[in-house]
This record gives sequence, C-alpha cells and structure tokens, in this order.
Amino acid sequence: MSVPARVGVLGGGRMGAGIAHAFVVAGADVVVVERDDPAALAAHGRVSGALHKSVERGSTAEPLQALLDRVRISTDYAAFADCSLVVEAVPEDAGLKEAALASVEDHLADGAWLATNTSSLSVAGLARVLKRPSEFCGLHFFNPVPASTLIEVVLGPGTSEATAAAARGWVEALGKTPVVVRDAPGFASSRLGVALALEAMRMVEEGVASPEDIDTAMVLGYKHPVGPLRTTDIVGLDVRLGIAEYLESTLGGRFSPPQILRDKVARGELGRKSGRGFFEWNG
Repeated sequence: MSVPARVGVLGGGRMGAGIAHAFVVAGADVVVVERDDPAALAAHGRVSGALHKSVERGSTAEPLQALLDRVRISTDYAAFADCSLVVEAVPEDAGLKEAALASVEDHLADGAWLATNTSSLSVAGLARVLKRPSEFCGLHFFNPVPASTLIEVVLGPGTSEATAAAARGWVEALGKTPVVVRDAPGFASSRLGVALALEAMRMVEEGVASPEDIDTAMVLGYKHPVGPLRTTDIVGLDVRLGIAEYLESTLGGRFSPPQILRDKVARGELGRKSGRGFFEWNG
C-alpha cells in the first residue's frame, strides 16, 4: 500500500514538521496549515530543513527541489479540501484538539480520513466532536519522526475496520512499524514510558543517583537506546507533565507527577527545546 496522494498536517511544530517530512519522502504532496504567517514561515523552515538533511544523508534518492515542490504551507483550513488524509498535530490539550479537529472535518471531502497525533488523550473523547468518527483514528508518531521506526495506530470504538486497515498500510508505506492499540489512557507507549520516567525522576529527587547514572543504567543494563530522563528532555518536560497529569486523573495516583518535574517546568526548564531539563543542551 502507498501513502495517500495528498496529505494535510495541522500544525507545523517539531512533530508536525516531522510528520510532513515523512509523508513527503514517501511520495505524497503535503500541505501544512499553521495559525498565522510567522508560524507558517517557521513551519516551512522546519520541513525544508528536514528534507535537506534527508538528501544530505542519502536517505532519499530524490533531488531536494523535487521534494520541496511537494510541500505547501498555508494558514487557511480550506487548503485541506483536496486531502485524502489530514493528521492533526497541535499541542496536547483536549479542548484545543477538539476545536481543531472539528474545524478540519468541516473542510474535508466525503471519504477523507482524519487522524490525531495525540500521545495520551482519549481518541473516543476527541471523536465526540466529529460527524464521521468511523474515519478517525490516532496516529501516534514518535519524536524525532525521521529517526523513529514506530507509530501507534490507536483505534477508537467508532473507528471502522477499513480505517484501521488503511492506517496500518500508511504506516508501513512510511517505512515504519505499526503497533495497533485500543483506546486506553496513555495507549501502550506513553503509559509505559511515562511510568518509567516518573520513577527515574523520583530517584533523582531522592538522591538515589544522578540523571546521568540512572540513564546509563537503563542504556547499558536494559539496552534502551536512550535513558528515560534524556528521553524526557527530548519530548519536553511540559509535555511529560501534561501526560502524567492526564494519566493520574484517569488511572490513579501511581502517575502523580513528582515535585521535581513540576518545579523544573515552573522554572522553564523544559528540556532540549529550552536548553536545560535534566541535562544541559547546547545547540
């Protein structure tokens, strides 16, 4: 199976740009919609930069200009009208996502699919605002998208078998591996990943070991490619806090965010994107 010929991405931040990059490299024409002109300009820079790196690394045989010619950036939801699939990639806030998804659906042609890149929010909950929940699912991409080989396909109770099959096909056409999960808090990856990261944070808080040594123990002892605290820095401490609070509200106190996480977020120590989290990030 191939990816849809025309794909839309709502949101051109780090994740949205990575999703757009993946579909362009796989052969799709992609339109990225952002909230205003400055955000659209920044999104264009992220996508074009990622494509340039792919050409430099030799991970695609296509010339750069051919890839760039398949990218459009817009601030108008009407740009999604000719897309067969739109992936929503706005920040992890239920109200924001619901409003965004409903607005996108209003501009889609009959039969077009809609997906959310949520890492923890209920797909069924988000689907409540949609007229066609059967053509809606979760596509949980991982950061950084170009290097990650996993995508969670999250099926809500209303997701049709046809949509589920199509989603698995898109993931495989992107050269990634689909993991199919039912709609449950945190799905599979976020639930397990956050549980491990929160415990690692508590160990730092209690003085059990340094962030470096905790991560080294998981990398060398359990063969994790990246430790849980460095992964938290890459994901963003604010993002991890939001997921933890949601999981605490749905699954109970074992997901209660430790104070060290709350304090770091309050100080603006958000990880790689701010230059400091559990580690220092230069450049």
